[in-house]
Amino acid sequence: MVDLFEKAPVAPLAEALRPKNLDEVVGQSHLIGPGKPLRLAFESGKPHSMILWGPPGVGKTTLARLTASAFGYEFIALSAVFSGVKDIRASMEQAQQNLALGRKTILFVDEIHRFNKSQQDGLLPFVESGLVVFIGATTENPSFEVNSALLSRAQVYVLQALTDDELQSLVRRAQASELPGLELDDSAVNTLVGYADGDARRLLNLLEQSASAAAVAGVTRIDAEFLQNALTLNARRFDKGGDNFYDQISALHKSVRGSHPDAALYWLCRMLDGGADARYLSRRVVRMAWEDIGLADPRAMQIANDAAATFERLGSPEGDLAIAQAVIYLAMAPKSNAGYRAYNQAKAFIKSDRSREVPNHLRNAPTKLMKELGHGQQYRYAHDEPEAYAAGESYLPDGMPEPDWYQPVPRGLETKIADKLAHLRALDAAAKSPTKPSAT
Repeated sequence: MVDLFEKAPVAPLAEALRPKNLDEVVGQSHLIGPGKPLRLAFESGKPHSMILWGPPGVGKTTLARLTASAFGYEFIALSAVFSGVKDIRASMEQAQQNLALGRKTILFVDEIHRFNKSQQDGLLPFVESGLVVFIGATTENPSFEVNSALLSRAQVYVLQALTDDELQSLVRRAQASELPGLELDDSAVNTLVGYADGDARRLLNLLEQSASAAAVAGVTRIDAEFLQNALTLNARRFDKGGDNFYDQISALHKSVRGSHPDAALYWLCRMLDGGADARYLSRRVVRMAWEDIGLADPRAMQIANDAAATFERLGSPEGDLAIAQAVIYLAMAPKSNAGYRAYNQAKAFIKSDRSREVPNHLRNAPTKLMKELGHGQQYRYAHDEPEAYAAGESYLPDGMPEPDWYQPVPRGLETKIADKLAHLRALDAAAKSPTKPSAT
């Protein structure tokens, strides 16, 4: 009788191609190239604690394993998603046993940002004592997600998404070593590389699925059309809550501020394609209108608000068009942050200033007593004044100088606002200056 469990499982393509040494690593030349930081660390002969920060599928786990292999250390791996304090304690016991046998240990914690503060603190004594060399991997900014105490004891290395050329070389390497009978034309390679989106693991998984589909279909040559029919090609890499999300929001905002409609559309569509909440994006567009266009073009606020309302009514994908056109309008609108700056300056002043009394002439006087106390007396009703402006009147607390926070920019509607302000200031100056004696 045949034992179905005797045959060893076949390793996934990504595991089969995992580099055996530093020279086989694809990508990260800024870290492992000649004279670069990680290469020098390997050549030093002494490993150190580190945090590898980068998007998925760029070699964080591989570099951790290669570190252990290069220095002859035992390798203990934990996933912060599935591990807790009990697992940390068990790992430290294993490290103690390794040390008793004369072997040192590298402790690798994948997704270190998933550990809470107490779990991260639990690692500190063992890292400080030198019982283990700690290597953490994270897709999130360690400045925010890793305790400062642990962060200060580890060197942070930033890994980058693989380039198209690096991913293409990985495809050719896989063909040569693991899939020698499979041919991919250039369109197929470009399709796989495009959907891998800088992620080597995703690329190799897609390639493995393609090879399996080709074997079932009885074909040995794969093109882009075959891939479109045979695979479910997912959207681009997009982290709805992490750094990648906020980086792309920042890029959209700065493209609008920089008056580049094509770049603004690119980032908007990237986020929509990646599954970003269009309602959130519409709220950000409204903020852009108020922050960066302001009174230079008040229509921008109306168009942004109308786009948000249109999306609420139509939903996606029809409502996406309204947001896109609002983004184009904002990108091409005259820009002003004068109102934004004036508001922030006023807030900062109020926060640091004392509480000043409201001048009597500006106070409300709904009762007889308030009128007897002088509330509202000498107030000048602007509508009864020439040009509906009480020239020379003060509306600030007594003794407070004019702050001049709002300074219109020479663009859009604010050019007219600036002219109006200059005219009113001239009226104020004339009202406050002593009357010159007439010539006899």
